[in-house]
Amino acid sequence: MFLQYTYNFVDCLFVAWLSEDALTAVSFAFPLTTLMLAFSIGTGVGINVLVARYLGREDYDQADTVVTHGVLLSFLFGIVLNLIFFLILEPYFGIFIEDEKIYSLSMDYMRVCVFLQIPNMVHIAIQKILQGTGNMIAPMLFQAAGVIFNFVFDPILIFGIGPFPAMGVRGAALSTVLGYTLSMVLAFYVLLCTRQKVQMKIKGLKLNLLIWLDIFRCGLPSFVMNALGAFMVTFTNGFLAAYSTTAVAFFGAYFKAQQMVVMTVNGLIQGCIPVMSFNYGAGNRERLKKTFIYGTGIAMLLMGMGELFLSVFPSQILKIFLASDRMLSFGIPALRIMAAGYLFNGMATMAASYMQAVNQIKYSLFINLMRQMLALYPFMWMFTKFWGMTGVWISFPCAEIVTCVCCAFIMKKTGLLEKMDGE
Repeated sequence: MFLQYTYNFVDCLFVAWLSEDALTAVSFAFPLTTLMLAFSIGTGVGINVLVARYLGREDYDQADTVVTHGVLLSFLFGIVLNLIFFLILEPYFGIFIEDEKIYSLSMDYMRVCVFLQIPNMVHIAIQKILQGTGNMIAPMLFQAAGVIFNFVFDPILIFGIGPFPAMGVRGAALSTVLGYTLSMVLAFYVLLCTRQKVQMKIKGLKLNLLIWLDIFRCGLPSFVMNALGAFMVTFTNGFLAAYSTTAVAFFGAYFKAQQMVVMTVNGLIQGCIPVMSFNYGAGNRERLKKTFIYGTGIAMLLMGMGELFLSVFPSQILKIFLASDRMLSFGIPALRIMAAGYLFNGMATMAASYMQAVNQIKYSLFINLMRQMLALYPFMWMFTKFWGMTGVWISFPCAEIVTCVCCAFIMKKTGLLEKMDGE
């Protein structure tokens, strides 16, 4: 998961060398790429949960059926989403961007980047299939191959090094698409050409739409958690655009740095979900609870380290994106304020994942909605009236704290740690 989000981070890192307008353009594009990734992760996690659950029940045929349906679904759904996102580019950027230069740069970037959806969907589906069997290393390796490709070719295609022409922001987008494609090719090779605990079975396949519905249902909380990030960035950019484009550029840079912290915890969660789902299917209550408790402790440790890092080195982090003096003046305190809620973020995210693994989808959805919408937006609207732009930063830790309190109440009220569904 950490590697997944380095794509946009690396893009922002190199396009910042072009200009602040280029960084702002990619920041405006980030909600779209995040939403595209949310569909991929939601579908992949849905496959992951079902594969692990059926393996826990020792129903290997059904696990193979889920694998086959999951890969086919990811390919077909990727085609549909690719077309939809391509069609909405102009109206989306037309709503949020008034500056013609930034609008043009955003369109240049996304007209290419939109084609990452199919390889993104397919390789994440295979990644989650393998993780559902306990194989965590192979997915990391084919993911790393795409990231390394992107890191190497980003500057080559952006600035025109060697025989390659200088493509600017379009070069960053092309490098990203090719990186995802490489990961997809390697993912297919691992699934089809190496020995795994599950396999695709095309011969005699009978499509079962109920399996596709189960995949969507089980993956919905993960989709919401990631999709709300896209809507949250769009909503926040709407507030910040009233102050300056520098504020939008700062939030784009901050969100990339924040994702590098949060995605390590999301990676931990993607490791915990199949373990919890497997033991939920096997009826092993003791191991299920231990996974949640240990996972929460590790999540708090990782988020605490991230909070400390961002609080101690805010200037150095922003200077990576060539922050101007104006950006540094409000960005340094803003970074420290928003990082204050990271510990609560880790606890709430882990609780929502536990609820997802034990088939309590509605509670998991509610927690994810609270964190990034139901609590955050009212705080942002209210606090900006009192403290202006600073109110935007304050709203983030406040939303995390309120969500964490809701988690504790739900866990206690429902007794989710004491019993499993159906017992």
